Formats: sequence, structure tokens, C-alpha cells
Amino acid sequence: MADQKDEPQLPYKRVLLKISGEALMGDQGFGLHPPTVERIAKEIQAVHEMGVELCLVIGGGNIFRGLQGSAQGMERTTADYMGMLATVMNALAMQGALESLGVHTRVISAIPMDQVCEPYIRRRAVRHLEKKRVCIFAAGTGNPYFTTDTASTLRASEMSCEAMFKGTQVDGIYDKDPRANDDAVRYDSISYDEFLQKNLKVMDASAVALARDNNLPIVVFSLNDKGGLKGIISGQGTMTVVGQS
Repeated sequence: MADQKDEPQLPYKRVLLKISGEALMGDQGFGLHPPTVERIAKEIQAVHEMGVELCLVIGGGNIFRGLQGSAQGMERTTADYMGMLATVMNALAMQGALESLGVHTRVISAIPMDQVCEPYIRRRAVRHLEKKRVCIFAAGTGNPYFTTDTASTLRASEMSCEAMFKGTQVDGIYDKDPRANDDAVRYDSISYDEFLQKNLKVMDASAVALARDNNLPIVVFSLNDKGGLKGIISGQGTMTVVGQS
């Protein structure tokens, strides 16, 4: 019988990965870039093969963003529902990429659309995770006025995830946009309260407040580095951790 000490210890048993819709469009200005979707799917596959139970939430900003539609005169509730439908399209694209790699998935929508995906039922979703299926949560919370960041924090809390990982275009949280400011300073870690006090724009305040109330760590990292996700979940690489002070 093998010594239990020889068995590898997983850094996390269950996590949620939030991916922006913009991350799926590659160098294009709009829509889906299949090679980029495939690359991110391979990152997810590598983590799945570690034995980590994975949930995903994918934004819809590469197709339609509710706030932008509202700013252009569209009624806000209608615009937000259109944004939710965009997240379903992205979820199905990621499902296809993961299934082609042999990773079993379920797309689970907060808005019932039984012909294309499952409705959100918490106990069923937990069972999928226990069976090592990747759960891709779509359509946000199913309610207007809530972002996919808030949906990510909500689903991560409901699924009893140990952390939420947010993949962005930069390698963590900075005091200002590093793409526009050469003197931007990155935080290795920051408390929920400091994040809210400084009004940092990486995530919306309601998502961070919900994470704080449920003691859910948020790890912000770059999705652009090949193999980066597996390293970040293993505790290696460049990132910012948002947690208790």
C-alpha cells in the first residue's frame, strides 16, 4: 500500500475561473478567435488534469456589453439581457473547445434555455463538479444590473470554491492602468477593504464586497502567458491576491 505522504497534495480542491469575453477575441476587435479559445481551453485542461474541480464564468464583452448599450441610449434592462445571451454564446464556444480536448463539461445557464444548456440548479451543479465535469456558468446571475464579476463571486460562494481566479490582460492589480502608465505599481496582495477604498477598477465593488462577506480569496493574474494558469493555481508566477487584511 502506498504511503499517503507520497500522494501529491492539490493546492486547491475546487476553484472558479472568471474569464473576460475580451480574452476570447485575441487580436481581433470583436467576436471569437478560435485559436485563442483553444489556447485557453488547453490551459483549463492542464488544471483539470491536476484533479482540481473547476467552474468557469465567461463575460460577454467581446460580443455585447450591457453598460455600453445603455450608454448609447438602449434601455438598461434590455441591454443587460442581451449581454447575458452573449455570455451563453461564449460558454458554448468554450464547451466545444474543451470537449474536443476530452474534457467533460456542462453549460449551466441562469436563464432557462433547455435546448442548448442546463438550467442552474445548485445541487445538480455540485454533483457535476464531484464527477469531475467542468461547469461553465452562463447568463450571469439571470438578473439585470449585475455584472459577470458579481455572478462569479456568487457562483464561487454557492459552489464552496476555495478561491476565485480572475484572468485579465495584465498580471495582477495595479494602482493605475499599467498599459497607459509606466509608473504603475502592482500589488502582491491587497485587502478587500483597501481595494474598495481605493476604488480600483479590476472588479466591481459589489463583487469584492460579496467575496469579503464570504471570505473568498480573489486571485488576479494574466491569461496571456502560456501555461500560466496551472502555475498560478500551483502558487507560482505573478499575481495579486485580494483577501482579508
